[in-house]
Amino acid sequence: MINVTKSYLGNINKFKAYVDVIYASHWMTNHGPLSCELEARLKDYLGVRNLILTNNGTLALQVAYRALGLSGSAVTTPFSFVATSSTLQWEGIRPIFADIDPATWDIDPAQIESRIGSDTSAIVATHVFGNPCAVERIDEIAKRRGLKVVYDGAHAFGVRHAGQSVFNWGDASTLSFHATKLFHTIEGGAIITNDDDLAREIRLLCNFGITGVDRIEGLGTNAKMNEFSAAMGLCVLDEIDTILEQRSEQGHYYEQRLNGYFDLQKVQDDSQINYSYFPVGLADETQALAMRNALQEKGINPRRYFYPSLDTLDYLQPQAAQPQSRYLSQRILCLPIYPGLERETQDQIIDTLLGQGEKSATLACVG
Repeated sequence: MINVTKSYLGNINKFKAYVDVIYASHWMTNHGPLSCELEARLKDYLGVRNLILTNNGTLALQVAYRALGLSGSAVTTPFSFVATSSTLQWEGIRPIFADIDPATWDIDPAQIESRIGSDTSAIVATHVFGNPCAVERIDEIAKRRGLKVVYDGAHAFGVRHAGQSVFNWGDASTLSFHATKLFHTIEGGAIITNDDDLAREIRLLCNFGITGVDRIEGLGTNAKMNEFSAAMGLCVLDEIDTILEQRSEQGHYYEQRLNGYFDLQKVQDDSQINYSYFPVGLADETQALAMRNALQEKGINPRRYFYPSLDTLDYLQPQAAQPQSRYLSQRILCLPIYPGLERETQDQIIDTLLGQGEKSATLACVG
């Protein structure tokens, strides 16, 4: 089965060399030399002020909320991976959904203001599929209303907006380095902030609040990255430019052949994306399911990212219905895209979509 993504493993000999270092030192976690090296290299590569590694992207969100002192409610997007909203709920912060822009598929700034309540402490927005949010407008709303801003950047590794890293906006940004991501550490994540005091607080929270051998300053958790994960990250980072180049070539090819036949995500102005995913919007849920079935019959497995729309989840009720998010979530498919995906396979995917689309149109006319 050809899946929507395929984990990039990098050079096995390099990984073994890093593992040899771990075996020689017996230093497997607790800010070892490999995790420190990865932090420094990622900070330099991404062009950000402070980067703190975590053991997954979900804890990165939870720690960011804690460090910022969020409470009450947060305005967020209903069109994202479930962790964006479930982490809020887990931390006792009530998610309040604002609908998405029908073109960019990110949270719509025009919808945010009316969703802010008396207990709202933050806006939590996702750079959906690596497409930057309208960061200038969101930050303007937040400053005017006295709110914090957290950007879920799980898909946005290497993405740039207005000539710099998209992670330089907001109070904090979080990343996921799960094995399915274009840059990964098997499991892992990071928190990025330009605020040095906030970065110090995040580091404390990630390490039980411990500041020294005999000193604990406050409440914390265990969100540290281990050395084996850092070793994988260093291997993948060595080849990140090749990874991004191949994804860009594949993404542009999809665009050339599918544009005009299906809905494609509109890239935010003045932005450079990373093609972490390639989503297409079909006419409706019936066509989306028919397309998925047609591809699966050929051994190709697209995914319904993101389904269902988060405003429909039982444990987050009551919520106002968000029609744009619900409509998109019902009809979206993400197509396979990853280094090593052959052009012949891409053509098979595209031809299947176009052929199934013609079939659906013919049936609609006959009906």
